[in-house]
Amino acid sequence: MKPSRSMLYIPGDSPGMIQHSPIFGADSILLDLEDAVALTEKDAARRMVATFLRRFDFKDLFVTVRINGADTEFFEKDLEEIIPCAPAAVRLPKCNGPQDVLEADDRITEIELKNGMRTGAVKIHAMIETALGLEMAYAIASVSPRVTALTIGGQDFTADMGVQKTKEGRELFYARCRVSAAAHAAGVDSYDTVWADLQDNEGLFRETKEIVGLGFTGKACIHPSQVAVIHKAFVPGEKELRKACRVVEAAEKAKREGRGVVSVDGKMVDAPVVARSKHLLDLAELYGIKVG
Repeated sequence: MKPSRSMLYIPGDSPGMIQHSPIFGADSILLDLEDAVALTEKDAARRMVATFLRRFDFKDLFVTVRINGADTEFFEKDLEEIIPCAPAAVRLPKCNGPQDVLEADDRITEIELKNGMRTGAVKIHAMIETALGLEMAYAIASVSPRVTALTIGGQDFTADMGVQKTKEGRELFYARCRVSAAAHAAGVDSYDTVWADLQDNEGLFRETKEIVGLGFTGKACIHPSQVAVIHKAFVPGEKELRKACRVVEAAEKAKREGRGVVSVDGKMVDAPVVARSKHLLDLAELYGIKVG
């Protein structure tokens, strides 16, 4: 299992950034063929991304490609050229219901079969960017085993709602809770939207801490300088980890001694707290943190 804390957006028509992507430190990257690429450059960006996928060594990066939406003239072209290059996943914009996923799934399967690929190899990350998509979040996340992540598109979602996206993020609170819960219920990852202000890393850290608290497994970012900030926000606090150690040790001791009651620091500890403590220690191990 690998961390999924950060997903760095890289424009599909930026060969320099793509070439340097393995050294940015992100857990995963997203090669963008949609919003980051001008209409006149779509075809050139697609060819460039396909070439990199075939020939470039991305090391151990999880590589996703955001294709253009099914309502555009580029959707079919993107699938036809990108899927045979076997990215780890494609990010599907504006999923309003499970049918959007199923139609893309079927088309991807056709292309995989035509190219002698293992069916199901290329996963789908479904983007929730509308109120309708939000209401269908769990159905979208659970409709196909090809779906391995839900992600919220903050700018498009707030535009669909007719509200302004702010740094405080109150307008996204319900949507974030809904997406995170739907992803968790379906057993898939969840990615939060990007933080646009490159001059405000304190705000990025604060927001990332908040979405970690909501249960998100990762956050998208738009610049390499944001990666370390996001990773820091995902690290559990030292005090919290030491407490988790004591809880797990006490639970294991109680089990060995045949006791059903677990006590830590003079307080009774129930099963959900033990499970939470084990989860924190698993995260620490995943993130390479040594806990004494």
